[in-house]
Amino acid sequence: MNIFQIEKNIEGLMTNFDEETFVYDFLLAYGTTKAAVKRLKDGGLNLSKQPDELLWKKKLHFKESKEEKDLYSQIEDLKLADNTLRHQPRFIIVTDYKKLLAIDTKTKDSLDIAFNELNKHFDFFLPLAGMEKATYQNENPADVKAAEKMARLYDEILKDNPTQSSEEVHALNVFLSRILFCFFAEDTDIFSKSQFTNALTSHTREDGNDLQTYFEGLFQTLNTKDRKDLPSYFEKFPYVNGGLFRENHPIPIFTRRSRQAIIDSGSLDWSAINPDIFGSMIQAVITPEHRGGLGMHYTSVPNIMKVIEPLFLDELKEVFEKSKANKNKLEQLLIRLTKIKVFDPACGSGNFLIIAYKELRKLEMKIIKQIDKLTGQQSMSFSRISLNQFYGIELDDFAHEIASLSLWLAEHQMNVAFFNEFGRSTPALPLKDAGEIVHGNATRLDWEDVCPKTDKDEIYLLGNPPYKGFSQQDKSQKEDLFRILNSKTKLDYIACWFIKGAEYILNFNIKMAFVSTNSICQGEQATLLWADILKKNVEINFAFQSFKWANNAKSKAAVICVIVGLRNISKEIKVLYKGMHRGVVKNINPYLIDSDNVFIQKRTKPLSSFPLMVLGNMPYDRGILHFSEEEYRGISVTSPESIRYLKKIVGSQEYINGFYRYCIWIENEQLNDAMKNDLIRDRIIQNKETRLLSIDSGVRKLATKPHQFREMRVAESHSLILPGTSSERRDYIPVGYLDNDTIINNLAFAIYDPSNYILAIVASRMHMTWVRTVAGRLKSDYRYSSVLCYNTFPFPKINDSQKQELEKHTYRILEEREKHSEKTLAQLYDPDKMPEGLREAHHQNDLAVERCYRSKPFESDEERLEYLFKLYEKMIAEEEEKNTLFAKEKKSKKGRK
Repeated sequence: MNIFQIEKNIEGLMTNFDEETFVYDFLLAYGTTKAAVKRLKDGGLNLSKQPDELLWKKKLHFKESKEEKDLYSQIEDLKLADNTLRHQPRFIIVTDYKKLLAIDTKTKDSLDIAFNELNKHFDFFLPLAGMEKATYQNENPADVKAAEKMARLYDEILKDNPTQSSEEVHALNVFLSRILFCFFAEDTDIFSKSQFTNALTSHTREDGNDLQTYFEGLFQTLNTKDRKDLPSYFEKFPYVNGGLFRENHPIPIFTRRSRQAIIDSGSLDWSAINPDIFGSMIQAVITPEHRGGLGMHYTSVPNIMKVIEPLFLDELKEVFEKSKANKNKLEQLLIRLTKIKVFDPACGSGNFLIIAYKELRKLEMKIIKQIDKLTGQQSMSFSRISLNQFYGIELDDFAHEIASLSLWLAEHQMNVAFFNEFGRSTPALPLKDAGEIVHGNATRLDWEDVCPKTDKDEIYLLGNPPYKGFSQQDKSQKEDLFRILNSKTKLDYIACWFIKGAEYILNFNIKMAFVSTNSICQGEQATLLWADILKKNVEINFAFQSFKWANNAKSKAAVICVIVGLRNISKEIKVLYKGMHRGVVKNINPYLIDSDNVFIQKRTKPLSSFPLMVLGNMPYDRGILHFSEEEYRGISVTSPESIRYLKKIVGSQEYINGFYRYCIWIENEQLNDAMKNDLIRDRIIQNKETRLLSIDSGVRKLATKPHQFREMRVAESHSLILPGTSSERRDYIPVGYLDNDTIINNLAFAIYDPSNYILAIVASRMHMTWVRTVAGRLKSDYRYSSVLCYNTFPFPKINDSQKQELEKHTYRILEEREKHSEKTLAQLYDPDKMPEGLREAHHQNDLAVERCYRSKPFESDEERLEYLFKLYEKMIAEEEEKNTLFAKEKKSKKGRK
C-alpha cells in the first residue's frame, strides 16, 4: 500500500465514519489485515480491559473519550499508564470525535487537531503502514501529488502543442509558471478561495476550445491596474503586477482532456505546497531529455540548512542571542539583515534562495518580538527584508521562471506568518520585483554583473551546482572548463563554480559554500583544483566530510557529497563536520581533514622504501585472447593441445569474487609452434586485424605482436595483487598472493616477487586510511592508484626485526582466510560478515604496522591522517634536500672537469 492509497482510504473514512467501528476502519485504512482487525474486535489482540479502549502491543493505544475530563489530561494519563508502558504502543490516540490528540512514542511528536481534519494529517500515522518517518519526512505528500498532477497536465498540453523552437519552449514554460501561481493564489488568500478554478470551470466550454482566449483575457486582466469594460468573471480578479503577467507570450491550445487536467490540478489544496519543492515539480514536468540536467536538483530543507547555517545563519543567531538584552544592538541587527545579499549562481528553481529568505525572515520576526518584549509595547515594524536581496543564475529556462515565482510564493507565506505573529503584514498584491534571477550559463557570465559587490556589502554565495564528472561532460561543458582554467583538465564541471567563486569573494566581505561530489577533495582532483585556489588569499573555513546527499527529485538520486565553505583568510574559527560531530580545527586542507595544506602529487616511484608496484598486463584485445572458465573446460576436451598456451588471468573482480578467466599467453620462442594450433592461430589472426583497425596509433603498433599483451610481466615465484577498485564498505582492500603461473591484468595492480612484510603494510588500517583520503572514486568505491596511493604512502624505515614481525602478521591473515577457503574475499571482507578470527588478525596487524610509526597507538583515523600528512611533508622535504645536494655535487664535479 502506498502513500496515495492511504490518503484516499482516510478521505473515504472521514466522509462517512461510524464511531463504533472508527478505530478498526482507521487501522484498515493503513493496511492492517482484516484478520488482525477481526482478532482485535474479538478481543484476541486487544490487551485493554476497558470498554472504550483498544491496546495493541507495539502498535496502538486508542481511547474513545466519553468523560467530562479534558482530552489533554486523558492522553497524559494514558501515556503514563502501566499497560501503556508495558506494551509500548507506537501511537497513543484519544478522541471525542470533535477533537483528536495523538502521540508518536518513538519520535515524541504530537498531534492536536479537529477530528474532521484527520485526512489532512494522515501522514502522522504512516508508521502503522510500515512507512517509517525517515523514509518520507522530506517528501510532503501534497508536494508529490502536485508534481504528478502537473506532469500529467504538461503531457496533455504538449500533445497538442509540440515545441520545436526555444521561443515555443519558453512560452510554454511561462504559461505553466503563471497557472502555478494561480493555483497557489486561490488557496492562500491572494485570490479568493478557488476563484481561479471555479471561474475557469464556469466560463469555459468542456471541450476546451475557448480556453486559449480565456487565458489571454485573464492574464491581461491580472496585469491591468486600471480596470474598465471587463467581463464580470474577470473584474473580481486582483491586479498582480511584479512582471509575472507583463509580457505577451503565445498561449497553448486546449482539448477536453487538457482542460480537465487544469481543473484536476486546481482541486488540490495548494496552500500545503512548499515553494521550495518546485524544483521537484520541474523534474516531473519538463521534457525527459532535460530531466536531471544542469541545475535541476531539488534539495531537501535539512540538507540546505547544512550549507546556510555554518555559512551565515549560525553567526547571525549568535549575534541575536548576545544582543537580546540590548534594544540598540537588536535594531542594528535588523538593519544588517536588510543589507545582506544571497547569491546562488546555479540556482535551479531557487531552493537555496527560498530557504535562505525564509530563515532570514524568521530571524527578523524573533528580533522584532524581542524588541517588543524589551520595550513592553508592540511596535509597528513591518518586514524590511526584500526579495531584491536575492540573486541567482540558472541555465534552464523553466527553472529560471519557477525560481522567480517560488520567491514570490515564499514571500507570501512569510507575510502570512508575520501577520499571524504580529497582526499586521505587507499586502500580498501587487507583487514586488522578485530578486535578480538571470537566465544564462553561470560559467560564462560575469557574476559581478548579476550580483554587484562593494566594500560595504555582506554577500553570501551558495548553492548546489552541477557536478558532471569528466566522462559525463559534453563538448560545451569541457569548453567552459577550458575557458576558465586556460588549459585542458579532467576536473569535475563543478570546479568552474569553485574557481569563479574564489575570484568573486577575493578581498570583499563575501563568503561562499557549495555542495559538491566528494571527488573534488580526493585523488588527483584535490591537487588540480585546490592548489591554485588556496594560493590566493582564501581558505576553507568550514566543511562537511563525505556523506550521502539525497535529493527529492522525481528520479531520486543519492550521491556521496561534501560541502566546502571558503572565505578570505581570517583569524576566525574553522569548523569541520564529520557526520553529526562538529569540531573546531586549526586548518582544513583540500582533503577536508585537520592538517596543513598539503597537496599529494603523483609519483612514478615510491616515496618509502617499497618495491615497485605496476599496473597489471594490458591486453588490448577486445576479449579475443580471453576465455571464460566454461570455454576453458570445453577447450580442454575438444583441443587439449591448446591448453599449454593458456594461463589463468585475474583482475579486481575475478580476484575478489573468486573466479578465473584464461588468456592466451605465448612467449616469442613459442610462437611458431603455437601457430600450428588452429584455435590459437585463429585468435591471433583475429586480434591482429582488430588492432590494425584501432584509431589509437599505439594499439596499431601492437599489431606486430598480436599473440601478446602490451606487457608480458610475470613473477619468478609469486606476485602480490591489489585490486584496482574495492567497495567503500570494506575496512580493508583485499590483497593477496598469486603463483607465478597466474597473470594479473590491467584492472589490478601487481608487485612481483615482494618480501612478505609488504602485504602486511598495504593490508593495514594505516594504508587504508591514506587510501580513503587520496584515492579517487568510481561512484563511491575506492579507485586505487599506484602513483597516488602506493607511491605517495609515507612509511618509515624499519629494521629486520620489525620486518619479521610484519611477516608473521602476513602469515596469520592468510591462515585465517584459509580457514574459510569456501568463501570468496568479497564474503570474507564484508564488514557485517567478516570472521572474527580474520578481523582479529587484521587488528593485530594494524597495531604492528602502527608501532613502526610510533610506540603509542593511534586513537582515531583523524589522528592517523594528521600523522601521515606530517610525515609525508617531512619525507618530501628530505627528498628535495637530498636531490638539491645531489644536483650541487653533480654540478661541482662537472665544474672540476
